[in-house]
Amino acid sequence: MAEKKQLKILFASVEVVPYAKTGGLADVAGSLPQTLAAMGNDVRIVMPRYKIIESDMEYVTDFPVELGPRRETCIVRETSLEVPQDKSKKIPVYFIDNYYYYDRDGIYCYFDDADRFALFCRAVLDMLPKIDFKPDVIHCNDWHTGPICMLLNEKYKKYPYYSNISTVFTVHNLEYQGNFSGDVFKVFNLPPNVFTPEKVEFYGMFSFMKAGLVYGDIINTVSETYAGEILTSKYGEKMEGVLKDRVKDLFGITNGISYDKFNPSEDPRIFKNYGADNYLDKKENKTALQKDVGMPVKDVPMFGLISRLTDQKGLNLILDIADQMLKEDIQFVLLGEGDPYYQDAFRNLSRKYPDKVKTFIEFNAALAQRIYAASDIFLMPSRFEPCGLGQIISIRYGTIPIVRATGGLADTIIDYDKDNKNGNGFSFNEFSSKELLKTFERALKLYKKKPQEWSELVKKVLGLDFSWNQPAEKYMMLYGLAMKKNNGKKAPK
Repeated sequence: MAEKKQLKILFASVEVVPYAKTGGLADVAGSLPQTLAAMGNDVRIVMPRYKIIESDMEYVTDFPVELGPRRETCIVRETSLEVPQDKSKKIPVYFIDNYYYYDRDGIYCYFDDADRFALFCRAVLDMLPKIDFKPDVIHCNDWHTGPICMLLNEKYKKYPYYSNISTVFTVHNLEYQGNFSGDVFKVFNLPPNVFTPEKVEFYGMFSFMKAGLVYGDIINTVSETYAGEILTSKYGEKMEGVLKDRVKDLFGITNGISYDKFNPSEDPRIFKNYGADNYLDKKENKTALQKDVGMPVKDVPMFGLISRLTDQKGLNLILDIADQMLKEDIQFVLLGEGDPYYQDAFRNLSRKYPDKVKTFIEFNAALAQRIYAASDIFLMPSRFEPCGLGQIISIRYGTIPIVRATGGLADTIIDYDKDNKNGNGFSFNEFSSKELLKTFERALKLYKKKPQEWSELVKKVLGLDFSWNQPAEKYMMLYGLAMKKNNGKKAPK
């Protein structure tokens, strides 16, 4: 068998675990490159250097970057990320540093975010010859990196150094698009014919997301079902027309998770380690969490919810039926932060049911792992979900998910009542509190009425594989397609 060609891959993302995170993008950007590197590829990561990043790093180089009529100085610093699957390998991680734009608290929500991420995109491309790394593929992630694809095609490919660099543009959530005033386009110093409806103009605005969708050699999103959903007006966020034009280049690959980071048999953050061979030890985590958060210590089904508190997550469905759910002898633990409305609503619920509901409005990675390990059932009734990692992590910890069958939730969770052999959770189709309640009742019935069957389900899901191994192979295929497509292009004049 011929040996696979090993590739040079630059992974561009504005969030990467363990350096900076607000959501699942960071988890993907930290763990997928590790698997790709373990496969033998030369993988490197690039991201902005925010104030919160305290990792030791070394100075590499600095250079001026054009941002409209101005020139901004960018400093490149470097550290490395370990590859758990192969301790002999490390992934170089480059930080684009600019004191004015990045030395601030947090990652987003600044008035000049457009300039901040435009600078990042331009700096990524300008950096390559200076660090002597010519990637076969730049893997661009979400709207912040869309202009990399645009700049490469409209400006840089006329230079021989860049002519053979291909792009894969991954949409992690189409709802967030980076749409800004048309004046923002001027910072890229590109000709006016690029700012048209056929290219990057979007209802009078400049769209970072559209730049990636139009110019990426290959486009993908983070589950097969979501890749189909975004071609419709219901889920397309007004981009469905653009996506239909690129449908031959659009793919869906369901995310994995790091099986080294999320490993109940070795996780130091949980109270008692366990796995498929000693799955009954999982119960000790529930007892310990009950004591830790001040809940009555008893063997009742514990429901967990770890999420950004936003409308997307179907939280209104839970609130609609909370009183009916809590009539049962159950416990409910929530961890998350976000919309003040939902924060207040769940705080009020914990005041109303102090022995049954505990609400933690915060970001707390250690507590999250303890809730995954302690809970019996995980709630994720999302209105839409490009992939979702919560349901995959919960399965890794033997916690049975209840989900709405949309996007990646539909691709990863098989309803147990419909398919006892392959089922790994409970799901419903219609986005309604009535259907969620029915599904809650089905899961509760199995837990209470058939404890042995429930235990077998827990043991089974602990043996499932949602690691990055298979998705990484699929990404290798996409990289090959991008390179093949790019080789047939002519450089702009």
